[in-house]
Amino acid sequence: MTARGCFISFEGIDGSGKSTQARMLADHLRAQGTDVILTREPGGSPGAEQIRKLLLEGATDRWSAETEILLFTAARRDHLERVIDPALAAGKVVICDRFADSTRMYQGIRGAGLRDLVDRLHAMLIEREPDMTVLVDMEPETGLERALARAGGEARFETFGAELQTRLRAGFLELAATAPERIMVIDGDRPAAEVAADIAARVEARLP
Repeated sequence: MTARGCFISFEGIDGSGKSTQARMLADHLRAQGTDVILTREPGGSPGAEQIRKLLLEGATDRWSAETEILLFTAARRDHLERVIDPALAAGKVVICDRFADSTRMYQGIRGAGLRDLVDRLHAMLIEREPDMTVLVDMEPETGLERALARAGGEARFETFGAELQTRLRAGFLELAATAPERIMVIDGDRPAAEVAADIAARVEARLP
């Protein structure tokens, strides 16, 4: 954690409930008097929200994985400059629905050398990891069924299908094993209130 604020990201496959849990944690901390910024990726700033539409709408073959990596990095840089860094400098808790780990997974697993490209661009242009990452884990079939049921126009990645979701889950869990000091794995296949209570207890234990 930085001396000025705390940066918490939420990660997980599509339909894992991470967006709901990010919102519930923000509400819980605000109720205790914590100054919280709840944001999301791709998006979170006006410029990044415009890029979000390019990334999440349209056919699966609209962009190559390499182009997606560049677009995600551009959106993240704008988000970081305009929202995340100023909030942390003001001593706030920033809760972000997805961050760089999602790019490492969704784009990084789709071709040889792509994960290295994600990490090199991250080191050059972002240079920040969350202080804590909550990985909401769920069976791919359950998550995909949920995601497709609620997806509106932003369903581009869900339409890649179950095979990608299975690879994503394995990748997220492998990533968590390499960074246990940052990433906490939460069983998302429980009632939302039970999951939220688990997350709140574990996050509060690590807040300054």
